[in-house]
Amino acid sequence: MAARKQRPARPVDAAITRLLALAGKGAVPGRMAREVELIAGEWRAAPEADVLEIRERLDELREQLTAGVGHAEEQVADLDSSEPGAMKQAGAMLAALVATRDATTRALGEL
Repeated sequence: MAARKQRPARPVDAAITRLLALAGKGAVPGRMAREVELIAGEWRAAPEADVLEIRERLDELREQLTAGVGHAEEQVADLDSSEPGAMKQAGAMLAALVATRDATTRALGEL
């Protein structure tokens, strides 16, 4: 059976995957923000870079991160405050998401 060729991941999907992998390792908010800066820098430095396309990518990334922040805020609100470990972990994830969203907003402002 012939191997199926995989289409390359869309840049925004690849960025989300990259950020999720980093968050899964427990990266702090500042590190998450730097990763967004690296991603945006890579997009801008690509030989075929088009400012409008980069803006669209960053807009889509910000929209997805904003939705993630909203979802995480709901989860934090629903947690039982008698479980400090869960509260701490959820708070850290929320802070990381907020940092990535804010970094994406800054990157958009730099275009």
